[in-house]
Amino acid sequence: MDNRRDFILKCASLAGTFVPALLSRAHAEAPWAPGPVRIFTPFPPGSGPDAALRFVSEQLEKRWARPVVIENRPGGNGFIAVAAFKQGATDGRDLIQLDNTHVTTHPHTFTHLPYDVQRDFVPLSMLLRTSFFIVVSARSRFNTLDAIVAAAREQPGRITYGSWFNGSPGHIGALRLQAMKDIHMVHVPFRDFGQLYAAVASQEVDWALGSIASAGGLERAGKLRFIALAAATRDPQYPDVPATAESDSLRGYEVSGWTGVFGPPGLSPATRDRLAADIADSLAAPETVERYRTLGYEAPKLGPDEFAQLIRQETDSWGEIVREAHLRLD
Repeated sequence: MDNRRDFILKCASLAGTFVPALLSRAHAEAPWAPGPVRIFTPFPPGSGPDAALRFVSEQLEKRWARPVVIENRPGGNGFIAVAAFKQGATDGRDLIQLDNTHVTTHPHTFTHLPYDVQRDFVPLSMLLRTSFFIVVSARSRFNTLDAIVAAAREQPGRITYGSWFNGSPGHIGALRLQAMKDIHMVHVPFRDFGQLYAAVASQEVDWALGSIASAGGLERAGKLRFIALAAATRDPQYPDVPATAESDSLRGYEVSGWTGVFGPPGLSPATRDRLAADIADSLAAPETVERYRTLGYEAPKLGPDEFAQLIRQETDSWGEIVREAHLRLD
């Protein structure tokens, strides 16, 4: 009886030693505490970037076996979403989706930016990239981008273009065309994609930059036309629309937009890499690939360090365009 009692006591002692250690190790290896994951986004529900984020979040929910909640906080040049994100958890449970303007051009266009890109965001993964079409009304007199450029040269300040907000890729992309061709056009900002492309369709503005996701619906409805793609090659979904690289006069004029997922400052390297890997796997899932194809999106495979390097490069390249345009948003 004494031997059996001694054996039980030894087992209990060993359990008391090893079980807490194992539980501690499991907690240390967990990328974040239990509970749902939130991803803040400055884009409204139903927009292309929002749709892409929801496609990926569905895959992440399967991998993490926990809810992934999309928190739409549109408006304010992205500042509303950023403010909410900065008040959130710092262990990886709260993430944010931002686009290239938020992290590469806003530092040039705002004197008092309410965040520091290098200090406040940890790049995890690019979520999508899309090239932009030159979009005109179905009733427009313009059939080529060269024709728009010629009209702007003949009538400075008479040709108008729209974008979905001041400093958006559509705005900055048009400024790049102006700088490249030494022309002047009038920018008309709108509150969102819906207002913008309705205005293009009604000829309230002459043209705009747009993606398949944002302008494709009205194009398919016969209210808009795509007359060029500001890219190196044509889009497989629109093989009859020429790329600017095919034109001697427009070669080099390329405009694309992207969004990415960022984590909070102080994120551990292990958690950063786990999040980045899971997002990359979610982007590679067949369901995501097919859904992206219908929206004209691609998902470049960039690790966190490569993504951070791209942000630094684009920030430098956009700086010159913004300075030449004397563009200030505050």
